[in-house]
Amino acid sequence: MAIQWFPGHMNKAKKAIAERIKSIDMVVEMLDARLPASSENPLLAQLSRGKPKLKILNKQDLADPERTEVWLAYYNNLPDTQAIALDSSEKAATAKITRACRAMMPNRGGIDKPLRVLICGIPNVGKSTLINGMTGKKSAKTGNEPGITKAEQRLFLADDFWLYDTPGMLWPKIIVEEGGYNLAASGAVGRNALDEEEVALELLDYLRRHYLTLLQARYQADKDASSHWNDNEWLEWVAKKRGTILSGGRINYQKAAENVLTDFRDGQIGRITLETPNQWEAWLKKARQKEAELKALREARKAERKGHRPSEK
Repeated sequence: MAIQWFPGHMNKAKKAIAERIKSIDMVVEMLDARLPASSENPLLAQLSRGKPKLKILNKQDLADPERTEVWLAYYNNLPDTQAIALDSSEKAATAKITRACRAMMPNRGGIDKPLRVLICGIPNVGKSTLINGMTGKKSAKTGNEPGITKAEQRLFLADDFWLYDTPGMLWPKIIVEEGGYNLAASGAVGRNALDEEEVALELLDYLRRHYLTLLQARYQADKDASSHWNDNEWLEWVAKKRGTILSGGRINYQKAAENVLTDFRDGQIGRITLETPNQWEAWLKKARQKEAELKALREARKAERKGHRPSEK
């Protein structure tokens, strides 16, 4: 099942960002440190082409620290891009971000040339929490559901530092299937757009292959020599451990899936990152190849309907 979620207010956000980009100096994009590439908006990359970018790997306290370092190196090697990692609730977050922005735009500053920054991020990435910390007040609504911020806000962090906050926005079509599952697992996708049991199974499959010891410890399977199970067996184990059993001994897979997803989102399983740069590049290559094949197939069918055969090369 492909994960897709693009409610109406996100289309409005896209238009607002496209208009605001014209008058800002640089872009701050908040990413989820547990899924940096999956949470990176390709629409924003198109809209902000030519603008310096600061990538913030937020929720680093929930992410695998070794993989976070790999991702920071990856982004810092890109042109006109810098990256920092933080937890949006930490007290030093404001200083880290403003310092990084000013360093990237040394020619902007002072009353006559204020630094104008657009801050963007996918739903539920922690942007509103960060902004409230930066302004020292609850300027932005927060919540553990995607799509809280619905309209642009302009915030003055200093007389010469203007911050434009935008609603969290996904993109109309998620082509990397693994990225869609990662977004769903993180809570960036509305519940009505996903099958929680399927998302939990995909998550368990990744964790058993890359974070087996954390999985075993969280669900008391570390002393079971046979706990190298597949994803479905792991979900059944979680159900039994958490007591999500229905009458007649039937397993409540939905409740077990909710438990797994909640544990991941709250960091209860451990510090986990669901992708590396190399994994992402492989997933993206596969997705683009699939898209190209589907496009060629559609064009061939269209030509046949017109009574023409595709020319052979």
